[in-house]
Amino acid sequence: DTCRNFHCKRGKVCQADKQGKPHCICQDPAACPPTKDYEHVCGTDNKTYDGTCQLFGTKCQLEGTKMGRQLHLDYMGSCKYIPPCTDYEVDQFPLRMRDWLKNILIQYYERDMNTSGILTEKQRNKVKKIYQNDKRLVAGDHPVELLLHDFEKNYHMYVYPVHWQFHQLDQHPVDRLLTHSELAPLRASLVPMEHCITRFFQECDGDQDKLVALKEWCHCFGIKE
Repeated sequence: DTCRNFHCKRGKVCQADKQGKPHCICQDPAACPPTKDYEHVCGTDNKTYDGTCQLFGTKCQLEGTKMGRQLHLDYMGSCKYIPPCTDYEVDQFPLRMRDWLKNILIQYYERDMNTSGILTEKQRNKVKKIYQNDKRLVAGDHPVELLLHDFEKNYHMYVYPVHWQFHQLDQHPVDRLLTHSELAPLRASLVPMEHCITRFFQECDGDQDKLVALKEWCHCFGIKE
């Protein structure tokens, strides 16, 4: 099977020609495997797709058109009303996001106590200090004032989680710049819960070059140079 190790980008599938040579063609959206309701996704055209296979197959078929260029994965789940993000909410967003990233790393660290493998040894050493210090702030929903006070008092605990998330996203390629597609996995999963995340990432791109550099990312989260 010449297609077995032949890679096609999302929205395309491999097909062998008459000579047996593999090449990529657009995925037929109608031929996508059936999905569950929780696998539905919302496109930037505000249309609900049965899954990412159907969305990216549709985008591929529209390649070269304005509609195709504008169609992206907006967020996970069926399309719904997303309220606009106010100036006050976007100002408070980094407080919640920093706390959330810190809690994710602490959860990974706790899981690694039983079965290692999520974090590297170097990452575990970094998170260990955060884990030990975090016992004063019980996990859960905290008022903005408490999160702000904790950030100012324990600033060093929040630096690594912010850097860690950037490098988790910076993969294709690893160049200290986040593209729209690199930000998409994080943004798409959070939009239904955090409606300010789209505006937050847009405002992080200070020079409006459609790339979020590490310096811009840190500035957004209040991390000093």
